[in-house]
Amino acid sequence: MAAIADGNEAALRHVYDETRGRLLGLAQRLLGERSAAEEVLVDVYAQVWRSARSYDPARGAVELWLLTITRSRAIDRLRSNGTRRNRLTLIEEIDELTSERPSPMQQSESRESSSRVRVALQELPLEQRVAIEAAFFGGLSHSEVARALDSPLGTVKSRIRAGLITLRRTLASEHQG
Repeated sequence: MAAIADGNEAALRHVYDETRGRLLGLAQRLLGERSAAEEVLVDVYAQVWRSARSYDPARGAVELWLLTITRSRAIDRLRSNGTRRNRLTLIEEIDELTSERPSPMQQSESRESSSRVRVALQELPLEQRVAIEAAFFGGLSHSEVARALDSPLGTVKSRIRAGLITLRRTLASEHQG
């Protein structure tokens, strides 16, 4: 968004390419017709170009911001067209589509769970912890972990499995207690 705010057209093109399908789908579902949805999308990306500086990453992901703008533009269009559809029902449907951001309670629970997992990971033997972190947080396959750690594949798989069993037991006992 910072690049778009600085006038970088390539950055806007990249955001457009990455998000167009989802935003068009939302607008089309709300408006019921593709041509109206495409017009809304033009307005959305024009607004993004004009107001990229107003994007605040602390309030959510870029795609959520774009979905919110799309939703607002589609609702504005429905209102201006005098659509007779029950607006309360429409707004509830829209909220279901765009309510991907977790509630404050869900965010709190997620932070608490993450904290418990981090603590439990620190209690694992170093070999198990490193293998698990590389596989699950580093996104490496077991074979890639084995190469990165210069260890046999079977050893890496055993370390990951043993570590996950220990983590499961530790977290389950904390949850019950």
